[in-house]
Amino acid sequence: MNPMLGFAVKAARRAGDIINRAAENIEQLTVQHKTKNDLVSEVDRAAEAEIINSLKNVYPEHAFLAEESGRTGSSDFEWIIDPLDGTTNFLHGFPVYGVSIALAYKKQLQVAVVFDPCRNDLYTASRGAGAYLNEKRIRVSKRDKLIDCLIGTGFPFKANSDIETYAEMFKTVALNTAGIRRPGAAALDLANVAAGRLDGFWEIGLSPWDMAAGALLIKEAGGLVGDLEGEDQYLETGKIIAGNPKIFAQMLSALRPHSKKLT
Repeated sequence: MNPMLGFAVKAARRAGDIINRAAENIEQLTVQHKTKNDLVSEVDRAAEAEIINSLKNVYPEHAFLAEESGRTGSSDFEWIIDPLDGTTNFLHGFPVYGVSIALAYKKQLQVAVVFDPCRNDLYTASRGAGAYLNEKRIRVSKRDKLIDCLIGTGFPFKANSDIETYAEMFKTVALNTAGIRRPGAAALDLANVAAGRLDGFWEIGLSPWDMAAGALLIKEAGGLVGDLEGEDQYLETGKIIAGNPKIFAQMLSALRPHSKKLT
């Protein structure tokens, strides 16, 4: 295993232990609203601190971009961290949430870990070395017709989001696929695309830490990832489409007309 990936796995599992222990006493947690519908708990912060401290002990010169603490340090190496993707699910006891850790070198994703502490599922990838679920190689699905596909998404939930345009996008996809699923944790949704459980995924209004690890998983599993224009700017724009190569192209064609309406 890539040494950097190995340390990321250890950090993700430590964060998962914090999350699992806290899940036994959810009602006792301190919860704050960052913005409307955007929650943060003491568990998010504790898990993030554990991840950053674990990685800093090994790579003190690296930079970090994390959901709760923002960007710290300056380096060609940058860890991109979501300590608890799916906080709202977690706080309701809905078992779809996870830990997401990626490493970029000069803006290019190198390693990725998505850990599902509820199922003890570990998704990993290294650039050029494939994607794995619990050490078993995974690949994107082989479906080639959008009408046969199961597609993941996430609803815009923050204030001033493009909900009307998103509703049009949702209708377009709903009418042209076998179904849409919205579990509520983008990192796990993207991991499920990599594993072939979902044929594709799209969302708007995301942050880099929601997408980075999952994007590398999909690429290393043989899939494609881009923004709504099909370009490689999704980490900057927060707008993402992902899927196997044939479905990616069909989703892009279906959703691109709506992208011009987005702010």
